[in-house]
Amino acid sequence: MKRVTGIGGIFFKSKDAPSLQAWYKRHLGVDVQVWGGAAFTWTNADGTPVAGTTAWSIHPQESDHFAPSTAPFIVNYRVDDLHALVKVLKEEGCHVLEKMDESEYGKFAWVMDPEGNKVELWQPPQGQ
Repeated sequence: MKRVTGIGGIFFKSKDAPSLQAWYKRHLGVDVQVWGGAAFTWTNADGTPVAGTTAWSIHPQESDHFAPSTAPFIVNYRVDDLHALVKVLKEEGCHVLEKMDESEYGKFAWVMDPEGNKVELWQPPQGQ
């Protein structure tokens, strides 16, 4: 079974999220949207879009999205079969958080690494 197949997103906290979002937009050209982040569409070597995106977003310092971790970041990893991977991680003794989400954006689960960092696992919807 494949485990992680790529990076689906990077999320981090900021003391002043709106100002930092504006900096990234102005100076680095990141197309920051109202929701606080951007979605980078994958392309092939010719620049033609292919299925898939990588999300990037800045959250306010007070965000509870990162809990129970105290780290100011989360990396989202793409996976092929979320339910199978979660089962294996639990069998291996990993600290898998009980909550799982399923929506039009795909399936999500979270595991804590040995240093207390929250890791997001994401199985994209079919075709992505």
